[in-house]
Parts: sequence; C-alpha cells; structure tokens
Amino acid sequence: MKAFVTTTLAAALLLLTTGSASHGQPAADPPCGGQIHPNPGFERGTTGWTAGPRIVVFGNATRPAHTGRAYATFAGLDVTRADLLRTTVTVPANCDLTVRFWVRTITTEISRGDYLNVGLAATGIPPKTRFSLAFDGGAQWRQYAMSSGTATTERTATASFLASETAGNGATAFDVDDVTFTLS
Repeated sequence: MKAFVTTTLAAALLLLTTGSASHGQPAADPPCGGQIHPNPGFERGTTGWTAGPRIVVFGNATRPAHTGRAYATFAGLDVTRADLLRTTVTVPANCDLTVRFWVRTITTEISRGDYLNVGLAATGIPPKTRFSLAFDGGAQWRQYAMSSGTATTERTATASFLASETAGNGATAFDVDDVTFTLS
C-alpha cells in the first residue's frame, strides 16, 4: 500500500508540474514587441494599405527602392491633384507604437508648391500632421520616425501619407519605402 501511495503521489506531482505546460506550441510574442505591419516595404503591392492608383511601383537601376524591389511613389505630374496612402494597425494596451519610414524626393520644382504630409492618428488623440515635406527633401533616402505614446487600453493607429501637387510649379515625386510599425 505504501508503494501505491508513493507512486500515486509522484504521478500527481508530475502532473502538477507538467500539466499546465504547453507542448509543441511556440511561445507567444510579447504583446509590446516587434514589427506588426504585414507589408512595410510594399513588396506585396498595396496589401495592408489603402492607396490611390499608381502608388506602388517597382524600382530599377536608376531609381531603386530603399530595400527590396518595390516602394510607394506619389508621382510628380505637374498637375493639381492629391494622392493618399494609409494603413491602420491595432496597438495593444500599455504599448507604444513607433512608425519609421524612408522618403526621397525627385523634383524639378524651384519653389514650394508640392507637399507630402505625413500623419499619425491614434484612438483618443486628435490626428495631426507630424511631417510636412517639400521639394527640398533630397534625392537620397532619409528616415523619419513618429510615435503614438502609450495608453491603458487597446486602440487603433492610422498612419497616412497625403501628397498634394500644384500645377505649373514643376513636378515633385515623393517616394516612400520601409514603413515599419514597431511596438515597444
């Protein structure tokens, strides 16, 4: 009888120590870690983005992407028009979202008239323009970053890129690539 009780006790202890462990399943990512957008470099076209026509293009030897093959462009046509590119992600409670992106400017403009306004709006925070880039941004890729801050509840955050062009002032194309959405 003593051997039965000891064996039963050992089996119960083994069950208690291993019963709650998950076997064969990978550990979950921490809720405030990692890159959360499915298509930050536009390699899958506009998947995960809301975009106007002619936004995503493939780079070539004379105008390559920052990384990969594709990027978003707001092509300068020297006409009065606007193009919008945006995406929305979910930010877990107590997490900060940092959006980093790369921009280059190709232009024939000689005075300000064409702009790329970049904004980040999060639930509970009024939307605002974080960057207003003009023709003088440079033909080399430059990185910019913006942050949502933390909140005690889950919320959504929308990053938007709005290009506005005015006719008769020269053409400016704004290229955008590698838009990462990182939680911390």
